[in-house]
Amino acid sequence: MSITQQYVLDTYRARRNGEPLPPAPGAHDWQVVRELRDHRQFRAVLAGRPAHGRIRRALSRLLHPRRRPTTG
Repeated sequence: MSITQQYVLDTYRARRNGEPLPPAPGAHDWQVVRELRDHRQFRAVLAGRPAHGRIRRALSRLLHPRRRPTTG
């Protein structure tokens, strides 16, 4: 059974029983993404890592490595 078919069945049952309709599939996807981002930032702070700009900083290190002074 697909997600759409399950949603139609749940909607039918809810209307028949006088219950509130379930949310449509995908209605809360962006909220879940935001909560996941917030959770990852929270975990980073607890671990003592910076919460913002970690990916950009890592890419910057890969693309522009520091030149180490040569001793001689």
